Amino acid sequence: MIGGFSVFALALAVLLLVLLFAGIKSVPQGEEWTVERFGRYVRTLRPGLNLILPLVDRIGRRLNMMEQVLDIPSQEVITRDNALVTVDAVVFFQVLDAARAAYEVADLERAIVNLTMTNLRTVLGSMDLDEALSKRDEINARLLRVVDEATGPWGVKVTRIEIKDISPPQDLVEAMARQMKAERDKRAQVLLAEGEREAAILRAEGEKQAAILEAEGRREAAFRDAEARERLAEAEARATEWLARAAAADGRPALNYYVAQKYLDALTRFAESPNQKTLILPVEASGILGALAGIAELARDGLAPPRPTPPPAPAAAAEAGATPSAGSGAEDGEAEAGATGPARESRGSVPPTGSGPWGPEGGA
Repeated sequence: MIGGFSVFALALAVLLLVLLFAGIKSVPQGEEWTVERFGRYVRTLRPGLNLILPLVDRIGRRLNMMEQVLDIPSQEVITRDNALVTVDAVVFFQVLDAARAAYEVADLERAIVNLTMTNLRTVLGSMDLDEALSKRDEINARLLRVVDEATGPWGVKVTRIEIKDISPPQDLVEAMARQMKAERDKRAQVLLAEGEREAAILRAEGEKQAAILEAEGRREAAFRDAEARERLAEAEARATEWLARAAAADGRPALNYYVAQKYLDALTRFAESPNQKTLILPVEASGILGALAGIAELARDGLAPPRPTPPPAPAAAAEAGATPSAGSGAEDGEAEAGATGPARESRGSVPPTGSGPWGPEGGA
């Protein structure tokens, strides 16, 4: 009897240990397990050490509570403008309620994949090809909103849906490349035309400013030339006035000096002319020498001190006033010759030596 009781006790202890180990469950981090009692959901086991009733409770589903990634297989979609494109995507989701994810849908991942594919066809089918290629953010947002709303009753949160690739047919890609090239050529021509227009405008503005400045320069030069001519005329008038005063005071020597100076200036200009190779003088060399001698005599007369002249006798003065003498006639002839001499000089003819505007002094 003792042997049989010992065996029974040992068997009972082993059974209790087996039941104890069967009732202890360790759930890893990131997972949740559902507990079923006689086939009915009872509760959810959290990460850590949990106890269940052996032989009554059992583990139903083991669910991953971390964020997971699903690849959406590529499919062909027809856009609104009848363009056939191939598109694929990727879905990020996370289980928030283990019981609903386990018992509200039979195959959670397959359900999410099919739901995403159908909504992807719906969204792309309502857009043109250009919109589908350029508005991926809008496509992602619309898909996320629709799929997340549909998977809410399953205890799942869809965090993100991203379009990986949209591939049009090859002939459509070539047509798009030609269109893009044409657009770029058009923009290049427009930019070139705008640049040429800006350059023409700037060039015209520059020419306008140059013409304005040139006109202002000509006007200023004309003002300066007029002022110079006016001052030259004033100087000539003043010189003529001084010459007239000198002629009235001194008589013939001042006029002779003025005519001789003009004569020599004219000869100097003839000699210094750059295009004058041969100089033909319509005068005689003796006349030139006589003119130089007259100028020298005028210089001597101007530098010599004045000599006092004795007063005339009363009887001689009365006789001279009564009858003109031969000497007075000669003096009148000389004065007349001196008056007509500068006139002949101004006409360009130079008299021979001794008979020119300088009188007997020039001939000497």
